[in-house]
Order: sequence, then C-alpha cells, then structure tokens
Amino acid sequence: MAATSPAQQTTQEQRLQITGMTCASCVARVEKGLRKVPGVSDVSVNLATEQASISASPDVSTADLVAAVQQAGYEVAVQEINIGIQGMTCASCVGRVEKALGKVPGVRSVSVNLATEQARVMANAGISQEALQQAVRSAGYEVAAVTGDAGSQTKPSRLPEWWPVALSAALSLPLIAQMFGLLFGQHWALPGWVQWALATPVQFWLGGRFYRAGWKAVKAGAGNMDLLVALGTSAAYGLSVYLLFVPAGHAMQHLYFEASAVVITLVLLGKWLETRAKRETAAAIRALQALRPDTARVRRDGVDVEVAVASVQVGDLVVVRPGERIAVDGAIREGHSEVDESLITGESLPLSKGPDAHVTGGSVNGDGLLLVETLAVGAETTLARIIRMVENAQAAKAPIQRLVDKVSEVFVPVVLVIALATLLGWGFTTGDWQQALLNAVAVLVIACPCALGLATPTAIMVGTGVAARYGILIKDAEALEVAHAVRCVAFDKTGTLTVGHPDLVALEPATGNADDMLRLAAGVQQGSEHPLARAVMRAAAAKHLALPGASTVKALPGLGIEAQIDSVTLSLGSSRLMQNLGIDTAALAASAARHEQAGRSVSWLAQNKDGQATLLALLAFGDTIKPLAQAAIAQLQAQGVRTVMLTGDNPGSAAAVAQALGIDEFKAEILPADKAQAISDLKADGTVVAMVGDGINDAPALAAADVGIAMATGTDVAMHTAGVTLMRGDPRLVADTLDISRRTYRKIRQNLFWAFIYNLVGIPLAAFGLLNPVIAGAAMAFSSFSVVSNALLLRRWRPAGQRNQD
Repeated sequence: MAATSPAQQTTQEQRLQITGMTCASCVARVEKGLRKVPGVSDVSVNLATEQASISASPDVSTADLVAAVQQAGYEVAVQEINIGIQGMTCASCVGRVEKALGKVPGVRSVSVNLATEQARVMANAGISQEALQQAVRSAGYEVAAVTGDAGSQTKPSRLPEWWPVALSAALSLPLIAQMFGLLFGQHWALPGWVQWALATPVQFWLGGRFYRAGWKAVKAGAGNMDLLVALGTSAAYGLSVYLLFVPAGHAMQHLYFEASAVVITLVLLGKWLETRAKRETAAAIRALQALRPDTARVRRDGVDVEVAVASVQVGDLVVVRPGERIAVDGAIREGHSEVDESLITGESLPLSKGPDAHVTGGSVNGDGLLLVETLAVGAETTLARIIRMVENAQAAKAPIQRLVDKVSEVFVPVVLVIALATLLGWGFTTGDWQQALLNAVAVLVIACPCALGLATPTAIMVGTGVAARYGILIKDAEALEVAHAVRCVAFDKTGTLTVGHPDLVALEPATGNADDMLRLAAGVQQGSEHPLARAVMRAAAAKHLALPGASTVKALPGLGIEAQIDSVTLSLGSSRLMQNLGIDTAALAASAARHEQAGRSVSWLAQNKDGQATLLALLAFGDTIKPLAQAAIAQLQAQGVRTVMLTGDNPGSAAAVAQALGIDEFKAEILPADKAQAISDLKADGTVVAMVGDGINDAPALAAADVGIAMATGTDVAMHTAGVTLMRGDPRLVADTLDISRRTYRKIRQNLFWAFIYNLVGIPLAAFGLLNPVIAGAAMAFSSFSVVSNALLLRRWRPAGQRNQD
C-alpha cells in the first residue's frame, strides 16, 4: 500500500460551482482569494467548467470558502462536498444515510457509496458542513476524513485488524468441538457454566459493535445488518442462558451458546475478508497516488535546490536526473531522454522527448538529464486530474444501483416480519419453541444484505481502476454502465482518426527523382513555421536528407515562398503562384486533380535557371490516417458495432478516409451543430450511440451522445463534456472502453444474482427449519466475500492490443 502523508490523512475535498468568471485573470483572482483561507492546502479553478476544487482541513467551513469567492467578486451557485462515513455495513445503511442527508435544507442530491465509505453531496452555496455531519451522526454513523484511500477510513490501531476474528474463533472453537465429536460417535460436552463463560465475551465484547450499530439504527427508526445479527445471536444466547438455569430433570439440556458465538465469529470473519478485498479495489487510486514525488530539484539562481513539491511554482525550472520520476507537468527546455508514461497514459513503450516536448508529472525519466519548465502544479497537474476523475467515478452511483437501493429500503423490515412469522408459526404449530427460535435466528442471520450493497460499487471501483491503468479515464459510473449497450460509434475525423496536422502524402517529380526534389523543397522551407513547411521538413528528416543552404529567402503572402539555392531561384507555392510565374503545370495536372478530389492541398515546386522557368515537382499534403485507426474500426465491427464518421471536410476527403478504414457510413461537410443533430438521428431508432471527438467543435455532439468519448490529445472543453477520456490518441481504446464496460456490467449482474440468490434461497430454507444458524452465518459471510472477490477478477483485464501481443 502506498504511504499516505499526514496532509492527505487530514484533508477533505470540496468543490464549488462559481458564476461570473470570464477570463484567466478571474481564475487567478478566485484562486488567490481561496488560498488565503486558513487551512486551505490546494486550489484548482477551471474556467471551462466554472468549478473550483479545494483541498482543505476538515475544520475549514464552507461559509469561509464562499465568503472568499464573494470577496473576489464572484458568486457560488452549487458546491460539492465529500464526507467520509464510518460504520456503514450494508445497503440499508446507505439508504438511511442518503435519506438523512437529503433532509438537510439546501441539499440538492446525495450519493453514498458503501465500497468507498463516502457520501457525495451537491448542495446550495453556504450550506453548513456541521449540519451535514450532524445528519450523518443522527442516522447512527460517524464522520471521517476523506483520505482518497477507499475502504480504509478507520483509525490506525497498534493491533492487527484480524485480532477480533482470531480471539472470537479461539473462544468459539471449544464450543463447536462437541459438534465435531458427534461425527466420530463421541459425546463431548463442556459444563454449562464453561460454555457460558466462553460465549459471553464473544457476544457482548467482540460482538458489541453489532449492538451499538443496531441500537443506532433503532433510534433512527430503521434497520440494518447489525440489527439482524444482534437480534439473532441475542435470541440464541438468551435461550441458552434460560436453559442453563432452568432444571431439566436428570437429562442435561442442550445449550445453543455455540450457535450465537460461531455466528458472530463468522460475521466478523466475513467483514474482515470484505475489508481486505475492498482495499484491493482501491489499488488503482493508491498506485496513482504513489506516482506523486514528495520533492523536486529546482534550479534557482544557477543553484539546484531540493524542495517540497508543494512549494514548486509555475515557471520554475526543475532538474530531472536519469531514472527519476518527473515531479511536475512541464515542457523540456534542455536535454533529450526516453520518458516512460505507462502508468499515466497506458502507453507501453517509452517516448523520446526533446526540447519543447511536454512531460507529465509522475512519469519516469530514462537515461538523459532534463531541465523542465513547470507549467502546472498541485491540483492542476495531469496526474491530479486523473486521480480526481477516477475517484469521482468510483464514488458515483450507477443507475442499476438505484434499483438495489429501493429494494434495500424495505428489505430489513420484511426480514424482521418473516423471522417473527417463523418464530410464531413453528412455535404454535409444533409447540417446540426452542426450535422455533433457532429457525427465526437462522432467518435473521442469512438475510444480512451486505452483499447486496457491495455488488455494484465494488465492480465499478475495479472496472474504473483497471481502465485508468491502461489510459481510459471513466468520469462517471453512468457512462461505464451505459457503454456496454453501445451499438453505434460516431467518429470525428480530424485528430481522432487522423493525426490532426498536414503531412506530405505524395511528391511527384516532373523531372529528376523524388528524393532530390524533396531535398530542394526542404531547403527552401527551412526556417519557416508554416504547417505545410513543417510537413516538408518532417518528410525530409524521416529520410535523413542533407539540406542545401538557401539564401535570399522571401515569403510571398498568400502564394508561397521563394529562395536561392546554388544560384538557382526556386519557388514553392500554389497554382496561382505558378500562373504568375508563367509556369506550365499540364504535365502533372491529372495528378493534381486526383489529389484535390481526395481533399488534399497541392503545392508546386519550380525553378528559374538562366531566365528559363520550369516545373520540378508536385507536392500533395493531407491529414494522414493514424496507423492504428484501421485496427480500431475492425475491433468495433468485430464487436457488432456500426461505425460512422462525421466531418466538416469535403466529400472527397471524407470518402477516401472512410474507404481506407472500412467505415460503414460517413457524413461530410457537417457543421458542429449539425453533428449534434446527426447523433440525434442515429439515436432515433433507440440505438445507443457513442461519439468520439477531440475538438471544441465536437463538444455538442459529445454531449448529445449516450456516451461521449474524448481524446486527451484534444481540447479541455471536449474532455469536460465527455464521460470518458482516452489518455492517448490511440483509437483502439474506443473498442477497449466498450469491452471493459461490458465486462464490468457483466460482473455487476453476476454480483447482484449471487447477492439475491443467497437471500432468496437461504431465507425460505431457514424459515422451514432446513438451515442451522451456524451454516446461515457462514453463508452470509461468504456471500459478501464472494461478491467482492468476483469483482476483483476484473483486475486481470487488459486492452485487446496487449492481449494480442502475448
């Protein structure tokens, strides 16, 4: 487990929705105002979403934060508050906490997650956190700091977590020894007072947690798992005490101390196993948190000084030695190296990085020394945003969970009625009230709804965590659940299926060979920052061509460029430039028409030597298809998903890309607003549609789709609109997103099946006297453990590309 710093242990996260911000200076002013509030450790304000994320100590009041925003000249509309909660044990607890928090004036919505032990509250500005905490306490639970380490909100103890289970088992073992003796024809029986002495500490000391939590539930007018356990075991214990002191003639009464003690032991065992397993579901978050270095080496006044990462400012130069983890997001100013970003983007191979290349905090430097200018720190770093997105997804509630919550609200009262009916039915029918009581105890024990509450959130936690490990960031649980039903994926073209910038896709010489013409074209273009010039330079660099020196370079606005190489004047530019120079392009006119019909830009290279102008070559530029795009489309079609491409480009360019990739359908010359309408048209027949894009113009379509998938290589607006963000520009991740969604949804359904089947089968068996309370306790404990363990199997998932390499 990753170590958690003291700051992390005592920090709670709050989010405010801020209105009135219009520019970057507004953001800076709000952040400055919030940082002045005592106890605030980190602030991140996003202009696009109008949200402020604040990390602060638990004693920082919301009123202080709202006042700071208002003092900066802005207003707070809605705020998000995360509250850690201790003591929840089952789905009924979740419902009770949600109901209690929902009654607090100003609360708009509440979502409580049993697996992460957190409540997410959306409330009006200025709501009292004390009122929220009091609502949690009045429901019978305790408030804890949000640590970001799901499933480990409890205070640290010097004793190991398993000690209550071990002690309870040690005290219970002699009680069940007589049961094992019967299997071998032996009649062992401890004296009644010894059985009482062994069972009492198990019942009231080690099992005291069930009484405390059950009593709180009763005071709150509700029921939970603890109440069922407390009632069931108390009935068996009380019956045994009664029989111990009531004379039974010469025969020794059979006591049931072993039933109460063993049931408590098994429930404690189940909760311990469940806690261990839940901790594993949070492994993804802990792995990401472990990527945060504690210190950074900053160059100030020519001296390298090691400082805490929290004190690094934007603009600082950070020195990264070979093998070190990069501490900040930034741009390389000096040095070359291979950078391993696998734990952040899922990219399996290290990437070569040089001056001006961007690096991400948390990635690992290779064998080069780098000097990195800091561009983002704290909550604004890519790693911090990733952690926040995964935490939000894991804390969110999937739509299917709402059905479980409705069932849980009435589950415990119904079980109590069934147990009472079992007691009375057996008692009056047979007259054997001892057996009637044992059957009622078995009903109470088998019915504990732990597994029901864990079925959905544990699968979502593991699914979102393993997806994040491979570069798929799922922002909310609803996107994860809906994605399993996607049957049509619509792609934007530029930047999604193509690389997003022009490349030299063809060079056709009118005379000489292609490499010579490329060398001359690059010689003319060197030093130019025009996108087409950079495309020529990349093509020449890929062939390792030695470039000639150029002189008297002259830009011709709107036409092209001109330069002298070896006393020859070379011109590179548009058809209009060739007309102005009187150069005949008829020799390559057919090729030019073919390229233009495919949506490519055509440039011409010509020379003027000794007063004679001649055509040298045609250069065609286009947005090249990503190398893995065809494999991505094939993967989707293999899953039975229809593919559609939506683009603003001309029909010729769109048709060429669609044909090359094997896309089922395409629509060209579409405006951003028309893209959203196209998505609505695709959804008209009830088809679940996903949209994949990367630009601002894709945002309306991403919002209109059932599932929006954004490329992190694109704009922030697209990423904030979409429910899923792909951390690298590999379109194959789209098919992987649908795959992990289907596998996660399958686990949710499996978990719910097992959670319900335990109760549907176990309760009738117990009511009809076919289930011993000890067996019922074992089944109940195993149900929770099996549900969480089944969800953990998702951790073995890998993207199709990696599976195919094995």
